[in-house]
Amino acid sequence: MSKIEDFLSTLEEQEIVGAIRKAEQNTSGEIRVHIETTANGDATNRALEVFYFLKMENTKSQNGVLIYVAVEDKSFVIYGDKGINDVISEGFWESTKNMIQSHFKKGNFKQGLVDGILMSGRQLKKYFPYTTTDDNELSDEISKG
Repeated sequence: MSKIEDFLSTLEEQEIVGAIRKAEQNTSGEIRVHIETTANGDATNRALEVFYFLKMENTKSQNGVLIYVAVEDKSFVIYGDKGINDVISEGFWESTKNMIQSHFKKGNFKQGLVDGILMSGRQLKKYFPYTTTDDNELSDEISKG
C-alpha cells in the first residue's frame, strides 16, 4: 500500500473528519490529520514542517495537535503545539500514540485515527475546555501531501 488514496476509503475519511468535529465540541483545541506517502527522512521533522505549513501554530491558545501519517514509511507522529506541551502531564501523548499504534499494527488505520482523535479531544478538554467564544480556527478536513 504505497498510495495515499489506498490508505483510507472516502467513507473512512468522512468518519475521521466526524471524529475531529466531535472531539473539538468539548475543547478549544484544534486537531488535524495529515497523510502523505513518505516523510523522506525523519517523520518527526516532517511532522513539524507540515505543522507550520498548515499554519497550526496560529491558534489563539497554541493548542493545535497534528496527527501525521507517512504511509509507505509505516510511521506516524503526534505533534502538539507549545500551549499544550507547557501544561500537559508526562505520558500525555504516549498513551494516545500506543493506542493508535495497536490499531495500526492490525491494519485498522481508520479506527486508530478515530480513537486517537477522540482520546486527544478528551485529554485536551482538561486543559482547554470549550467556551462559547471558541472558534473553529483550523480546517477539520484531512490534508494530504
